[in-house]
Amino acid sequence: MNDRSASPASGSVTAPPDAPAPRVGLIIAALMLALLLAALDQTIVSTALPTIVQDLGGLNHLSWVVTAYLLASTVSSPIYGKLGDLFGRKIILQSAIVLFLIGSALCGLSQSMTQLIIFRAIQGLGAGGLFVITIAVIADVVPARDRGKYQGLFGAVFGGSSIIGPLVGGFFVQSLSWHWIFYINIPIGAVALSVIAVALHTHQKQGHPSIDYLGALTLGGALTATVLFTSLGGNTYAWSSSFILGLIAASVLLLLAFVFAETRAREPIVPLHLFQNSIFSLTSVLGFIVGVAMFGALTFLPLYLQVVKGQSPTASGLQLTPMMAGMLTTSIIAGQLISRFGRYRFFPIMGFAVMTLALFLLSRLDIGTTSLMISLNMVLMGVGLGMLMQVLILVVQNAVDYRHLGVATAAATVFRGIGGSVGLAVFGAIFASRLNAAMVSMLPPGTPIPEGGIDPRAAMASLPPEMQDTFLGAFVTAIHPVFLIAASLAALGFVLAWFLNEIPLRSHAGAPREAPALAE
Repeated sequence: MNDRSASPASGSVTAPPDAPAPRVGLIIAALMLALLLAALDQTIVSTALPTIVQDLGGLNHLSWVVTAYLLASTVSSPIYGKLGDLFGRKIILQSAIVLFLIGSALCGLSQSMTQLIIFRAIQGLGAGGLFVITIAVIADVVPARDRGKYQGLFGAVFGGSSIIGPLVGGFFVQSLSWHWIFYINIPIGAVALSVIAVALHTHQKQGHPSIDYLGALTLGGALTATVLFTSLGGNTYAWSSSFILGLIAASVLLLLAFVFAETRAREPIVPLHLFQNSIFSLTSVLGFIVGVAMFGALTFLPLYLQVVKGQSPTASGLQLTPMMAGMLTTSIIAGQLISRFGRYRFFPIMGFAVMTLALFLLSRLDIGTTSLMISLNMVLMGVGLGMLMQVLILVVQNAVDYRHLGVATAAATVFRGIGGSVGLAVFGAIFASRLNAAMVSMLPPGTPIPEGGIDPRAAMASLPPEMQDTFLGAFVTAIHPVFLIAASLAALGFVLAWFLNEIPLRSHAGAPREAPALAE
């Protein structure tokens, strides 16, 4: 494969002006605040949803409060990455923060479920920029050799938000009102916006860059169709329904149209020649696998805890703390070690190895599995993820020319997100099918199969007490293949990670005539 774009000696990169460390720290803190906003809003709404429905009604549209945000942030991410490359990341990041805050204020003012869903989509459009541009800006101000320790902190933000979000959401609902889960974003976002405006200075892009409108339209449409059919298939609509089959067909056709558009665009949203770079291609595949495995664990572990161990949704969320603690710790340590020694290939290999082991152990979960063993398995899962998530972004940023930095960062984010959506859909279908089959084989002949769909809590509640132990046996039988398949995919990632080329980490940031300067 052609890896010329991976060369660290490319003429498109040069050293930025020397910057005082405290100013870099100030910018990093502001970026972490911005990222925290977007990451929190993926989880903070969950505990408030029952109260929101009670206030606004619209129970049948409840899932769209979450789906609208996820969809808008996923679709907008690659477009933000390209716009940052074309026009400079400072102005694009500021625009994303402002859009996110406008969406947050409107969400808090919502008077109906329809309004809330629309405003959540606006909020998600801003969040797409926060996810991508904040990570890309790090590469503007910190050399790749030193970037690991900072990206480890950003990994900690992602992990911590999964725990903090439901807790903060529950606190605001109980102490104030659900509106404050959105209003709280405004002062935090204002601080981040102010610091970025004062501390981060970038050179303005010259000329009038060409915008690939057709590429943006076809890519956005393909991602929209993909997220919708993976989110709605098997839940809201049957997989065999004409609506889901139409979405699948649309995603394929729009993807082909996108490829066609990119071959003719002057400034393509995703330059196809990047896929000739073996590191870019391989990290995209590895990120997809990480997304599949991570979202599988994050979805089915709480389900196991709620059904088998009888925990509340909040308690089961808190039980994920060991996994997040493992991820936070390893993410920070991996970043520090990469910055110190300048080597990164070890971490994806070991990360997939540990994650494979953790997922295999999780596939052995049973009714009698102790809380200690569950927690140890979760820690192991977190350790594996901590060696992967931010490291893969660092690797791909180091492997491409500076002019494609935003695109590469967005690609890493999108492939992981799409992996999560696809994995959740596939695992959900497998789980539902196996649960139904297990119940048919375990229950006495003629016993009606309860209507619970993918939600086994509803299924168990519909059974008489003497049948519930039998149901629990069916449940753990059904959940085993989910983690086994995830372990198999992680094992594939382990094999592929050995083919990841290691090139020297750049000791400088920025690019000629485009190097960001920190405020004096």
